[in-house]
Parts: sequence; C-alpha cells; structure tokens
Amino acid sequence: MPGSDIGLIGLGVMGQNLALNMADHGFRVVVYNRTPDVTAAYLGGDAAGKTITGAFSPEELVNAVEPPRRILIMVTAGRPVDSVIDTLTHLLDPGDVIIDGGNSHFRDTARRADALEAKGLLFVGAGISGGEEGARHGPSIMPGGSEAAWPLVRDVLQTIAAKVADGTPCCDWIGPGGAGHYVKMVHNGIEYGDIQLLAEAYHLMRDGLGMAHDEMAEVFAEWNEGRLDSYLVQITADVLRHRQDGEPLLEGILDAAEQKGTGRWTAESGLELGVPVTLVAEAVFARAISALKQDRVEASRVLAGPDRAMEGDREGVLEDLEEALYASKIVSYAQGFMLLDAASNEHGWGVDFGAVALMWREGCIIRAAFLEKIRDAFRDDPALGNLLLAPHFSEAVAAGQEGWRRTVARAVGSGIPAPAYSTALGFYDAYRTARLPANLVQALRDYFGAHTYERVDRPRGEHFHTDWTGDGTERPAPTR
Repeated sequence: MPGSDIGLIGLGVMGQNLALNMADHGFRVVVYNRTPDVTAAYLGGDAAGKTITGAFSPEELVNAVEPPRRILIMVTAGRPVDSVIDTLTHLLDPGDVIIDGGNSHFRDTARRADALEAKGLLFVGAGISGGEEGARHGPSIMPGGSEAAWPLVRDVLQTIAAKVADGTPCCDWIGPGGAGHYVKMVHNGIEYGDIQLLAEAYHLMRDGLGMAHDEMAEVFAEWNEGRLDSYLVQITADVLRHRQDGEPLLEGILDAAEQKGTGRWTAESGLELGVPVTLVAEAVFARAISALKQDRVEASRVLAGPDRAMEGDREGVLEDLEEALYASKIVSYAQGFMLLDAASNEHGWGVDFGAVALMWREGCIIRAAFLEKIRDAFRDDPALGNLLLAPHFSEAVAAGQEGWRRTVARAVGSGIPAPAYSTALGFYDAYRTARLPANLVQALRDYFGAHTYERVDRPRGEHFHTDWTGDGTERPAPTR
C-alpha cells in the first residue's frame, strides 16, 4: 500500500546517507537495492527505528510511494541509470518524477528528460555534491530537467540541502534539460583545479622549503582562518596531520592520482565552446602524468634538473604562496563561470550565476567563504562578463600578483612542477593583454592553408586572403 513520500534506488554510501537525511527531516522513505542483502542489512542497521522501509523489487518500491511518485536513483552513471529508468518507465504513471542524483553527463540527462517527457513522465537531473558527510547532513543540490517537476520535488530537495547562514537552502532550480548536471560538472572541474593548486602548494612546501608535515598543516590551518577559508583547505591540514604507526600517512600513499571523468568532461566542454578553462585542463593532465609512475621513476634517474631548494626566507615564500593560491583560485572560478555563461547561452538555460555561487557556499566540496564575494559580484552586476573584472577580484589579483609571479618563478627555478599556478598566471596575463601574437597565427594559417584573416582596420567578420607566395596581393575572401 502507498504511504512513502519518496522512493530511493541504490544503497551505496550516498544513497544510504541521503535516505537517512530525508528521514531526519520527517520524510517517509522506501529504499531498494538490486542486492537484497544490502537492503536487509541497511534496514537492520543505520535505518533501524527511522521512517525508512524496504522494498525488494522495483514493483514493490513503486507501489509503496504516494502519487505523484518521486523516485530518486543513486546508481553509477551511464548504462546503469538507463537500465533503472527503463524498468521504472513500465511501472510509473504519467506525472510521476524520476530524479537522477548521480554524476551523469549533461547530454545524457537532456536525452532522458526528452524521452521521459514524451511518455508523460518527468525527469530531474540533480547534481549532488558534498560526499558522504554532505549527503548525511546537507549537500549542495543542483537540479535541472523537466521544469514541471520542480514544484513536486522542491520540498524534499531544499529541505535536505545544506543552508547558508540566513537559512537559504543550497539548492535551487538551475534550468531545463541537462542544466543541473552541467553545473555539477563545472563544480567538479573547479574542484579538480582547487585540489591541484593545494597539491602544488604542498609540493613547494615539502620539496622547496623542506617543511615537516606538522609545519605544513599549521600553514594550511592558518590560511583557513582567512580569505582562503574553505573545506578543501581545512581537510588538507587534517590530512597532513594524520599519522599511521607514528608516521605521516600521506607519505605512504602512492603518488598516482585517479579520476572519474567529470574534470575531463569540463575540459572537453571548454574545447567545444571555445572557453579557455586552462586550469581545469592542467589539473586533468597533472593527474594523467602522475599516473605514469613507473615512467617517472625511470626518468628521474636520467633527466637532469636544478636543486629543488627554493631561495628566500620561509615566511616570505609562504606569504607569496598564499597570494598565488588566492589569485589562482580567482582565475579558476572566473574560468568556470565563463564556461557556465557560454553553455547557458548555447542551450538557452538562463542560469543565475549568483544563485549558483550561493548553492556552492555550503554543503559541497568546493564550499568556500569567497563564494559570497562571487554571489555579490553577480548580484551587483548581473551582466558581469568575467569575475576578474569585478572590483573585489580585480583588486585582489592586482595586490597579490607580485607574490604570484615570484611563486611561479621560484617553482621554475627549483624544478618543481607547478602547472596549475603557471597556467592560471598565463591566462591572467593573456586576458589582460590588449594585443596578443595571434595575428601571426592567422598569417601563418593563411599562408599554408588559405584560412583567411581579419584586419584591425575593418569590421569584424570581414575576411581577407593574401597570395603569400605570388605577387603578395591581398583580396577579400568569399563570404563564409
């Protein structure tokens, strides 16, 4: 008999904790997992005594939910999601809602929304960030898809989401189609960049300054008390302090990073839309080169480089590093919002960037105090073209760029790779340069391939071609 407010399929760590979160807030939840033993163990363990019941078939789960039904699926992205949707499609009634809370690709989400709407069903692609802790106590949730579904799922999603200081939930409607999962993808791309920046700071402290783990932890903890206040900086300090058998656990972890694909998707989308998300791309490639562990070990015996000790007093080097980290983070978020803007325009999503910043303020992995500054920047100027142009951020980068430049120079001089800091600085310098050498790029392209070029003294859109190897005549190119 019906009686549950929502059904949940998939009892992995995230699914289990989201169900507990919903139960804590008074929702009646029915759960199903394809492995019955997992469901039984959960009901007899963490879910015992809560408003959570179990189902041992998809049919039983669907029949237990009050119509219009809301079914949240928390399974691995890709074919498993399609498989669950196919099963549910034959069991649900028109007007019922399927919510995909996994890390699905935004194009898959758009496809699923269209297909289900054609059958009278509603579909929501909800990016959920915050990991195990967030799922249990309040994640950031980024829903998009069938707009008619929002009034039906809003109460559940906003109730269980993290809240900012004034009680505003870190969850709001993003837009149609794959908008929600796209925003989550960009969140994860920025997360890749943030983590790489922190890893490079650790590398510079460890190898460049010869600092002990407790000393590094103290620096990160101090940074977390200021403008770099964020979840990732906080847990970096925790990781550095952690000991196993009296020794830093960090030094026992293999230096070969893995990835699940969302960072790569972000970089690929940047390439498709022509948006230079260079820091995300470098973070993805940094993980790729880290995975070449055996190659690197062999190369370390052959390829020469400078002494890794950095020059300068420790305090001054660390002050410069803090400036570099903050400035690079600004660039990372600026690039992320540039990508969101381009995608929103491309797909007609109408994304509210200030609202996105607020959704990321609490609950998610990249939650940080300076997201309030981002929210304020878009609130003050809804037409803001780039975060770097907002007064707070332009002034912060201007004030810290000397330390940023010294940090990159020290890294290069010491032979310590710092691709994230370097590419962030390179983007900043390119973005602030009125005339770049791309005129030579265009000339060379026209020389070898007749690809044409535009002129500085003619309107944009007019193209020309020169007979470089003949009489040197320049002529208007055919209209494209």
